[in-house]
Amino acid sequence: MATLTYRQALNEALNEELERDSSVFLIGEEVGEYEGAFKVSQGLLKKYGSGRIIDTPISEGGFVGLAVGAAMYGLRPIVEFMNWSFALVAFDQIINNAGAIRFMSGGQFSLPIVFRGPSGGGTQIGATHSHSLESWIANVPTFTVINPAFPADAKGLLKSAIRSNNPVCFFEGERLYGINGEVPEENDFLVPIGKAHIIMEGKDVTVVSSGYSTHVVLKATEELSKENISVELIDLRTIKPYDFDLLAASLKKTNRLVIVEEGKPFAGWGAQIAYDVQRLLFDELDAPIYRVSNLDIPNPYNGPLEQEVLPNPRRVIKAVHEVLG
Repeated sequence: MATLTYRQALNEALNEELERDSSVFLIGEEVGEYEGAFKVSQGLLKKYGSGRIIDTPISEGGFVGLAVGAAMYGLRPIVEFMNWSFALVAFDQIINNAGAIRFMSGGQFSLPIVFRGPSGGGTQIGATHSHSLESWIANVPTFTVINPAFPADAKGLLKSAIRSNNPVCFFEGERLYGINGEVPEENDFLVPIGKAHIIMEGKDVTVVSSGYSTHVVLKATEELSKENISVELIDLRTIKPYDFDLLAASLKKTNRLVIVEEGKPFAGWGAQIAYDVQRLLFDELDAPIYRVSNLDIPNPYNGPLEQEVLPNPRRVIKAVHEVLG
């Protein structure tokens, strides 16, 4: 095992896939000379050159369209957004092109493309730079949606995403880049898409989360453990497709569910999971499902206010108390 930061783990994944497959290239604003807005692409320009590490102007619609065309003709682009909020100006290319061409062409084209970059709030960058778009993208039938919480999962899932023949949106919580974690040093470490992971086993309540929210839940469990409340924490890792089977097995043990997601509450991915659980596992529930999400307002710039709007340990603890009655 090696101890790496989240950004270092992503960098290793990019480096290994660029080295393994000459059809892979990275494109985006400042990914080359500046080595990425968050230094995820550090050292890659020097090693692979400007033909495969491509700096672009501020033109998301343009370089996303270029990457989609490249994917249609056999290359494997990785598109980095300086912030997922900037992807909104390229939604025509992402949703209508990358998300629809394989279907509309009757399978004549595949779209092996990865869109990735920092997402979410908590860093005081204002309402227009703090979006969590996982649920938006999950509404497009062809997309895989990934939101890892730990360095090992970030590396293994990014490698799996780059090898996928379907379009993947890879969300990297901006508050995660500096966290440390153990990452296997095996030659070709992969994490399978669509498989969740039990971070903490427990018997009283199941809590499901992804990305930075998993760390919020971990902080909450420190306090809950002092009350002898036993939490089973499931980190989804992949939001779409999500691991229903693992969730079902956990609920048959705890019979209570709290969902923690950083996106807005209306029609979020947590709402979909809640619907699936009540439809298919209703008899396993001993209490209503409780969701903790971003409040339904634009994220404030003010730091303390933003922390109140986002999921936080206090709100998670309150939700667990609610479902335990």
